[in-house]
Amino acid sequence: MSAVTKSVYRTRSAHSVENESVRVSVLNEGGHVSEIFHKATGVNPLWVPPWPSIEPSTYNRASHPEYGTSDEAYLLSGIMGHSICLDTYGKPSSEEFAAGMPVHGEGPVVPYAVESDRTTISMRAILPMAQLRFERQIRLGRNGMVVLFVESVENLSCSDRPIAWMQHVTLGPPFLERGTTQFRTPATWSKVIDEDFTGGRGAQEVGAVFSGMLCPKKGGGVIDLRVYPSAEVSGGFTTHLMDTRHDRAYFLAWSPTTKILFGYLWNRADFPWLCRWEENHLRSDAPWNGQTLACGMEFGISPLLESRRETVMRGSLFGIPAFRWVPAKSRLNTEYLAFITVAESIPESVNWGGDESVQFG
Repeated sequence: MSAVTKSVYRTRSAHSVENESVRVSVLNEGGHVSEIFHKATGVNPLWVPPWPSIEPSTYNRASHPEYGTSDEAYLLSGIMGHSICLDTYGKPSSEEFAAGMPVHGEGPVVPYAVESDRTTISMRAILPMAQLRFERQIRLGRNGMVVLFVESVENLSCSDRPIAWMQHVTLGPPFLERGTTQFRTPATWSKVIDEDFTGGRGAQEVGAVFSGMLCPKKGGGVIDLRVYPSAEVSGGFTTHLMDTRHDRAYFLAWSPTTKILFGYLWNRADFPWLCRWEENHLRSDAPWNGQTLACGMEFGISPLLESRRETVMRGSLFGIPAFRWVPAKSRLNTEYLAFITVAESIPESVNWGGDESVQFG
């Protein structure tokens, strides 16, 4: 039996859908999936920032200095859990930013019209500057551990548009623990971001190209990205091309402490890239204040944090496009799922069995 209700999540206006096993909550402003809560264990794997969260519509740079002075401050004031990056991934160009375009686009800051019935949350928003309509349906699967997502992006303009479209899934405590939480994903060619945003404190070899999840380390050796680092301070960003031999792609995350196995499965042709972002008490500026433990497992159509102009100029990485065209007055559609369950170990593979089923290998 499922139920949908209007709710409040950490002072934010929200909607929730739940059954006897799982509760999913969505913030009405920004559309963030703030929790996929496993009732039996009391664990939400998704990241809740350590700073107070506000509605993006109430943010003002002058009156909210606690969110910092960076270009990200507007986004960070309301970010949480699984957010959407649309229609940019990373910083806009200086001209776009001056015109009001936020980091990661309008998708994670605009208000959403939310409707619900007994089993489903339906949400939609207009991105006025990008002239896009974004729609998402979230439904609990019949087997109790699956959450189904159906999304579309519609171009309202009369011009073809190049876009980024990323699922910014971020994990946090108590699910995420240093030296403990494990990850699996079918990565092939991989790359460390070219820009060192860690101030030289990160261990990843900047710009390195590698295979799988064994990332080259500064000065030699490798970092095993299949386990969250045990270091007191670390940070980094890597991109991973999903295995082109398979129609489905996924990531798995497992907490040996809570025994929760969590992950997402999607159509690889829709979202060929997974980007892994790590923030382990590295950033000392507001609102991070050296207190944040988070791991982004961000899947979508773009491999790197770049402005739209930079992404289009790049064109592709490892022979795979770095953006997607939305033709004039046309729509792109996708569907994917999240799952949460209890497991004694992390599987090495997973398949979407169809009809809302998940099969572990």
